[in-house]
Parts: sequence; C-alpha cells; structure tokens
Amino acid sequence: MPDILQINRLVREFKSGDNLLTVVNNISFNIERGTTCAIVGPSGSGKTTLLGLCAGLDRPTSGEVILNGITMNPLSEDERAKVRNKHVGFVFQTFQLVPTLTALENVMVPLELRGESPRKIEGRAKELLSEVGLGDRMDHYPTQLSGGEQQRVAIARAFINSPEILFADEPTGNLDTETGSHIEELIFDLNRKEETTLVLVTHDPALAEKCDRIITLKNGFIHSDSQKSEETGVA
Repeated sequence: MPDILQINRLVREFKSGDNLLTVVNNISFNIERGTTCAIVGPSGSGKTTLLGLCAGLDRPTSGEVILNGITMNPLSEDERAKVRNKHVGFVFQTFQLVPTLTALENVMVPLELRGESPRKIEGRAKELLSEVGLGDRMDHYPTQLSGGEQQRVAIARAFINSPEILFADEPTGNLDTETGSHIEELIFDLNRKEETTLVLVTHDPALAEKCDRIITLKNGFIHSDSQKSEETGVA
C-alpha cells in the first residue's frame, strides 16, 4: 500500500526583520498508511510549522508535499481546502470550535462545507458525539462545556468526514493530566476503529511513546527517527 504522506526536501523560511529564518530545513520522510507518528522536539524546533506544511495549511519555501497521492504545491488555496475537507482531520490544542454553534452543529460543519444536507449528516454527528461521551451535551454551546468536553467535540468533528489522515497539534496541551489521558485514549481508539493514519505534535514523551514512530526535530532538522518493531513493540 502506498505511503499516505511523502515529504521531500521540505524547507520553510520566514523573514525576521532583515534576516531570513529557516524553521524547517531540508526535511524528508514518508509515513505509511494506517500508522501513528509523533513529531517531538524542543520549543522552536519547527514541529507545528512542519505539521501545517504536511496538512497543506501552509506552503513550503521549497520542497514537495504529497498527501494521499496528491501533490499539494501547485494547488490553489481553494483546491488545497477541498483536499483537506475530503481527506484530512484536525485536532488543535485550542479546540477552535465555533462559539455560536452547538456541539452537534460544530461536528456537522466539515460535511456541511461539502454541501451535504444537515438531515443526512446529523445521525453520524450524533453517533460520534455519543462515542466521545457527549450524548447528553449535544445542544450545549462551547462556553457551556469544560475544556475536556470541548476537545471531545473537536475530536468528533475531526472524524466526521472519515479522514484518511488525522493531524493533531498538542491535543492535550491545554488539559489537566487526567482529562488529557482520556482524550489520548479517545484519539487512539477512534483512530484504530476508523483505520486512520495519525500524525501528532506533542511535548509529552508518554503520548509520543504510544505511537508507532517518533520523529524528533532540532533546529529545523530531523535529529532522530525511530520506529517500533512490529514483533516487540519496542523502538
């Protein structure tokens, strides 16, 4: 089965005054379909920038991103948005829920953007909210939900379009330890059930160790790339 994500000699530079800052520096790797991968490293190492490039949220200065067989570089903003809506799910540290929509309505948004009728997708949204333990909170607005509950809504929203790949940026970063552990379990359980590839950025070594593979960044470069043995489960 072909790799779901191919990153070839990726570079991302930003202007800082008169200087040019290289945040992602000549990075290459492939990710196999159905696997889980953690991207780790110290603050400022380029983790979140790399994740945004992989997901097509940002354009590289040079290099190539091939997502589910689609070369992202030549696509327009609208074309990349369509690729993300069809193939990609996101879970962010800051939840990014629409405050004027209920939990149910927030989960339905990705498929509504595809033009599908609310009546058709409501059942799927309710099913996902029940799976993440919010069957009795569907009509609540984000301000009426705890941080952990908001992240559960975000997870349900991420899976509504049955994505081939899920990108998660510090998904437990704003949560207490106990709530964060529950969120981790939900992400991995849904990931296995939906047979989705998972790529996450985290500062949490314990969360990274749950993944099949750990890519460590340092100063914009890949410092190490370790993969667990299928037989032993040990990196």
